[in-house]
Amino acid sequence: MTTSFTKTLGAAGIALFALTGAALADGYSGSSKDAAAADEGRKFGWSMTLGGTSDYIFRGLSLNDERPAAQGSIDFTYGIFYAGAWASNVSGNANPVEIDWYAGIKPVLGPVSFDFGVLYYTYPGGKDLAGFSGRHELDYVELKAGASITPVTNLAIGVTGYYSPEQQGFGDTYAVEGTAGYTLPAVGIFTPTIGGTFGWQGSEEDNVFVVDGDSYTYWNVGLALAVEKFTFDFRYWDTDISKTDAFPGTYGLSDDRFVFSAKVTLP
Repeated sequence: MTTSFTKTLGAAGIALFALTGAALADGYSGSSKDAAAADEGRKFGWSMTLGGTSDYIFRGLSLNDERPAAQGSIDFTYGIFYAGAWASNVSGNANPVEIDWYAGIKPVLGPVSFDFGVLYYTYPGGKDLAGFSGRHELDYVELKAGASITPVTNLAIGVTGYYSPEQQGFGDTYAVEGTAGYTLPAVGIFTPTIGGTFGWQGSEEDNVFVVDGDSYTYWNVGLALAVEKFTFDFRYWDTDISKTDAFPGTYGLSDDRFVFSAKVTLP
């Protein structure tokens, strides 16, 4: 993925698994791949986003070699059904562009909103990466199941689980993350929301994410400012991957950092 990731197989492994699915791929609640709960009425809707970020972070890891990335999406809804696509540039010759396709349903039961979906991650023009058992296809599928609730006004909390079967030939991978966000009173023209994410990602194989390990945790906390169709997000990211745990050349992609993102949602 990045030049540093492809220096060692371990680095390639962590880059591959860092890409495992995501409802929060652009780093904060309300991302382009976390579309609003579908209207239970049989209505057709659509939206698109255009934006960018100072560093494409996914599950705590930089996927663009700590450089800015342009991102965008298009989403369609009909009743509780949704489908869409999200795209970003990523670093390295192995997979210069990531395009994610997704579909699912968002039923509501009482106060709980559910999200059951499937995601297909593709890298047009990308090259398969070499591994212990040969070359591994970059494209892969991930399943997700999530639930969210608003226990009090303006506070939303949720939890989502992800599963990717036999990803890249390295074995099954799993991730679980919880999110929380609280919308504050408007400040001038801005509507601020504070929120964060705490997640864990693991694999059935050792030495995939870290040296002598099979999992790691990640988290973020930040402030999003919404004004009309624009959202500006300021976020701090970190993981528990230490210099001694990281594969050679990869620690800089997993250490703490501040990330700024901006997007416009149409229509």
